[in-house]
Amino acid sequence: MRERGREVIERAGCAACHEIPGIDWPQGRTGPPLLGFDDVGPIAGALPNNPANLARFVRNAPAAKPGSTMPAMPISEEEAHAVAAYLYGLDSV
Repeated sequence: MRERGREVIERAGCAACHEIPGIDWPQGRTGPPLLGFDDVGPIAGALPNNPANLARFVRNAPAAKPGSTMPAMPISEEEAHAVAAYLYGLDSV
């Protein structure tokens, strides 16, 4: 599932805003870097940091946290869970 998450991240263009280990280009700086995601505090400073909330936020940030500047992403719920699995495993990439 982690490889699928990386594929979704690349297709959706997440690295245009975020620095993401394992993604060589682009290396965005608008959003926070996503290394060690499972060791950070609340998602977007508001949501408990767990895979279900991360998948919900990744798919539709404005619905998960009103006022978020991250746009809703054109990915399915299954793809969002794959992205979360990838991000939670970045310490081992």
